[in-house]
Amino acid sequence: MINPSTGPSSKAKVESSQPSETSFKRKRGVFQKDFQQMMYGFGDDPNPLPETVTLVEEIVVEYVTDLAHKAQDIGSKRGKLSVEDFLFLFRKDLPKLNRCTELLSMQEELKQARKAFEVDEEKLATLE
Repeated sequence: MINPSTGPSSKAKVESSQPSETSFKRKRGVFQKDFQQMMYGFGDDPNPLPETVTLVEEIVVEYVTDLAHKAQDIGSKRGKLSVEDFLFLFRKDLPKLNRCTELLSMQEELKQARKAFEVDEEKLATLE
């Protein structure tokens, strides 16, 4: 007989509290074309083996997922996830930290340029 306390429902509760490969269903191959192009850009064959692309995709997705979980753990102490949580994770990896800060500053510059462009466009519309 099956004991109700050890049935599938209690097992599902235990598994749902910890992330696993089966709990996160994701479409495989979503980034295949992007990874093929990046691999070619870094010196690989123009048409790399599909197995290689799949392996690279799995490694990158696992890394990004792990990074997001670590940032979420850090952010949960404050109650929210922020960019600073990711910067905190990169604090010991200076190339990544520098690249992140560079990209964040470029993002801010683009926001300001878009805002200035919208203001100029509004001024032109009022003059007409």
